[in-house]
Amino acid sequence: MNEKLMGFLLRSEIGKIAEEKRKLYQFIVDEENQLALRADTADQFLQLLATHSPYELASYHFNLPSEKVFRLMNKIEAELNERIQARYKKVKWIDYTNHSKQTNFGDHKKYVFLFVN
Repeated sequence: MNEKLMGFLLRSEIGKIAEEKRKLYQFIVDEENQLALRADTADQFLQLLATHSPYELASYHFNLPSEKVFRLMNKIEAELNERIQARYKKVKWIDYTNHSKQTNFGDHKKYVFLFVN
């Protein structure tokens, strides 16, 4: 799968889910990303996750039981994955590079793609 396309579709679908779900999802992902930035190795990242659990922080932040945060996050991730997979099957990238005026950026060629969803 195209990693950039999947990232685009994920960001797009996150924007479409209910606000409460989006806030919880984004809170946990942001906390995980912060821990990843602090870690120098994969093992250190896992240790940070264990000691500074984003799910526990979300539990306190949103005043929800930990079990409910875990269940909600699993449901949100499943929903996002389902939506992304459905869109990925329908999406098309069309290369229009040879159909547009070329603008050179030094030694770099400009590529033009049409995204059809």
